Amino acid sequence: MKLRPYQAAARDAVFREWNSGVRSTFVVMPTGTGKTVLFASIIKAIQPGRTLVVAHRSELIWQAKEKIERVTGLVSEVEMGEFRSSIDGTLFSPNAQVIVATVQTLTSGGDGMGRMSKFTPTDIDLLIVDEAAHAASDSYKRMLDYFLKNPKLKVFFCSATPDRADRKALGEVCESVAFDYQTSDAIHDGWILPVQQQMVNVEGLDFSSIKTTAGDLNQGELAEVLEAESSLHGIVSSTIDIIGSKRGIGFATSVRQAQMMAEIFNRHKSGMASFVSGTTPKDERALLLKQFANGEIQVMLNCGVLTEGFDDSGVEFVVMKPTKSRALYAQMLGRAMRVHDSIASTLASCPAASVRRAMIARSCKPSMLAIDHFGVSGKHKLVCSADILGGKYSDEAVEMVMKKARKSGKPIMMEQSIEEAEKRIQLKRQKQLEEQARKANIVIRAKYNSKEVDPFSLLDIRPYEPSQQDKRKLTPKMQGILRKAGFDPAEFSYRNGRQLVITLLDRWKNHLCTVGQLKILKQHNAGNEKTKFEDAGLIIDAIAKNKWKGLPAGFQLPKPDIQSSEVPF
Repeated sequence: MKLRPYQAAARDAVFREWNSGVRSTFVVMPTGTGKTVLFASIIKAIQPGRTLVVAHRSELIWQAKEKIERVTGLVSEVEMGEFRSSIDGTLFSPNAQVIVATVQTLTSGGDGMGRMSKFTPTDIDLLIVDEAAHAASDSYKRMLDYFLKNPKLKVFFCSATPDRADRKALGEVCESVAFDYQTSDAIHDGWILPVQQQMVNVEGLDFSSIKTTAGDLNQGELAEVLEAESSLHGIVSSTIDIIGSKRGIGFATSVRQAQMMAEIFNRHKSGMASFVSGTTPKDERALLLKQFANGEIQVMLNCGVLTEGFDDSGVEFVVMKPTKSRALYAQMLGRAMRVHDSIASTLASCPAASVRRAMIARSCKPSMLAIDHFGVSGKHKLVCSADILGGKYSDEAVEMVMKKARKSGKPIMMEQSIEEAEKRIQLKRQKQLEEQARKANIVIRAKYNSKEVDPFSLLDIRPYEPSQQDKRKLTPKMQGILRKAGFDPAEFSYRNGRQLVITLLDRWKNHLCTVGQLKILKQHNAGNEKTKFEDAGLIIDAIAKNKWKGLPAGFQLPKPDIQSSEVPF
């Protein structure tokens, strides 16, 4: 099986980490992008080394076994429950280079060693942990501690998008992140489907009093809210209105909620829905999922069964359960993000992302639909698809689109909406920065201009030499005269300030132009400090009428007698 470009890049990054001396490394890839194919290619690359693949659910075990054998051509054996790998003492069977096991099987038992003792740590060259968001749990730590007694062991962790808490916890058992492929990257590259988000406000749905337990809504209290008949009718009836003939799955908090939702769906349309849970017998579950895949069942409700290890490319929508966990939401979202099988093989052979996106847009499944039912959240920050797709964008853009989705009552294309929101935010910020720069420039120029206007030079007088002994302060009346003329009294010593005040009073007495008039006259070379007050007014009026381009050609001043003594500074 030929690897996709990002899978090849991830594989190469893992080997670079190992070659640099790192023993354990981590790859993040969203659901539907082929994590199992990736680690199968790594298994193939280390041959004849021996590999142990560990997961926490039986569905993941059988899925891993099938993909590994298909990609590598190697025989893999299962160590889980009643299935036992063909171990002779501490040696692998010569026919099995790969063992796939559940962590529960490996660690269960009174001493916590389970069947790990069947293996000698040095028998394992590579340990792969699938769905690694769980790897910080006690059982995984015991398993890792046991096999890491082999100093040559390499460890590979992989998972869909984990939330920040998961990443922090994984830091306790993993040394590095080799490769991080975001959901939005995979959508843009044309490998998984774009997301439509439909948010529905269900009247009476109130999560505000629910406690937070282990970072998520308390599941018991959440179940009580969601099992209420009125809540269920609001969820089911709105879903029916939205989905039309689409086929999809719904996630419930409790088995009772899944069962009740299925019953209400079927009241609207007989045989429309069914449900599976951990208590559903395996044969019955397999039959129901087959009927669902064949289109005999339109809506498959579940409680804790289809979150991981369930692949059906025909799933077109997902009804989410309320959660504060980004990792859980990403898993639920991923159940419908796979491209339809009808174009999957053609897509894999297409080298251009734009062409792949166009093929998806023209296919029978051009996008997936995420349906979130919300009400009163109180202090809780519930996750929606914007949180999963917004990794490269600002929190402000994500929040803006979440509000838009809640208000619109219609499905919106989330990645496109977030990208557009980010562009609007960046444009707004750019304009704000430009406006700030403009205002700052105005302030700078104003300060510059104020300092450039030397009052002594403007009035053509020589300032007194400063005296260190003179500690006198300008009187309030002196300060007022200076301010009225446009000067800051704090910039002058007593001697210089008094000198300016005397000059200003003398100008007033002799009916000379004001300081403000004098600035304009000198700027336009249209007068000087000896220009009379009324003449200055006429000159400035003429300059203004000439659009401040200087005195108009042929301008001449009249020669009136000045009588007024009320000339301001």
